[in-house]
Amino acid sequence: MRITAYRKAHFNAAHRLYRPDWDDERNKQVFGKCSNPNYHGHNYDLIVGVTGAIDPETGYLIDLKILKDIIKNEVETAFDHKNLNLEVPEFAALNPTVENIAVVIYQKIKKVLDPKFDLEIKLYETPRNFVVYKGEK
Repeated sequence: MRITAYRKAHFNAAHRLYRPDWDDERNKQVFGKCSNPNYHGHNYDLIVGVTGAIDPETGYLIDLKILKDIIKNEVETAFDHKNLNLEVPEFAALNPTVENIAVVIYQKIKKVLDPKFDLEIKLYETPRNFVVYKGEK
């Protein structure tokens, strides 16, 4: 039997969507006000899903304290109250769209999560705009 456990988290971050190889006009055309050279911010809501088998010894899928600590260490500490473009190394050459942020979060959590688990990242950039990433290519 497989089951999924979820943990919610939150972080605030600023970013600018742009391609440095495009001029300001093209960036504005494609990314609109999200390409503001002075950056803008979001209150991101994150839901991390871990799927696997229930441990018959403990009754847990995963100790949620472990998942909480992974999210804190890999995401909240790294991203909260940061300018993603300037302060987060993963975005030095990667446009910090909500899609790319979700993939980076997935990669950061996956590298420290027990490999027996499947992982799902749901990231809300606004209450109405969100993405889901499960590691598919």
